[in-house]
Amino acid sequence: MTVQGKTVLVTGGTSGIGEATARAYAAAGAEVVISGRDEQRGRQIVESLTNDGARARFVQADLERLEDVQRLATEVEHVDVLINNAGVFPFGATHEVDGEQFDATFAVNVKAPFFLTGAFAPRMAANGGGAIVNVSTMVASFGAPGMALYGSSKAALELLTKAWAAEYGPQGVRVNAIAPGPTRTPGTEPMGDGLDQLAATLPLGRPASPEEVGNAALFLGSEEASYINGAVLAVDGGRTAI
Repeated sequence: MTVQGKTVLVTGGTSGIGEATARAYAAAGAEVVISGRDEQRGRQIVESLTNDGARARFVQADLERLEDVQRLATEVEHVDVLINNAGVFPFGATHEVDGEQFDATFAVNVKAPFFLTGAFAPRMAANGGGAIVNVSTMVASFGAPGMALYGSSKAALELLTKAWAAEYGPQGVRVNAIAPGPTRTPGTEPMGDGLDQLAATLPLGRPASPEEVGNAALFLGSEEASYINGAVLAVDGGRTAI
């Protein structure tokens, strides 16, 4: 994929899909900036990448806090590709959700991408263009028990993807999203056997690996996807086919 020499910011890049995405971009020759809450984990990943000859650095940020979102946007001045991956994954019935959990979910899954895009998209446009990839979920497009909070936050992100594609596309900034299906990551560990049971209902019959999803995020940020804008790419093992 053509990302050689590009600078890529991956939020939530310290584990799971975010880490796999950061590693995919680094392997393709991009300079990678990883943000996350876990400084120790972030620096370990950066060390492993730089030991392999990649260019990488870590910026600690808790994207539930708007001040950290703004600091991240200030500290990382130049970005060619923004991966809005950081997210929280609340599972549970609607009547069990409290206000604090609701606010935290929308802060990380919607508010942070909103303000990061608002900060970086104009800079990308001024530099001649760029790409933004938002990480959604298959449950943003259909109802599922226990997924009301998580799914609705990602549905908002998918609408923002299309709005930003229309807003910034004329300025040379492409905005797309990926919608993964069940993926085996630290974030989905609380699902236990439920992850495999959900995956068994898909045509491919298994969960995705983080690397499989990360490769899709790499494609949308690369020059090979230069005429794709406003799309939501299903990475869901065929769920959209049934």
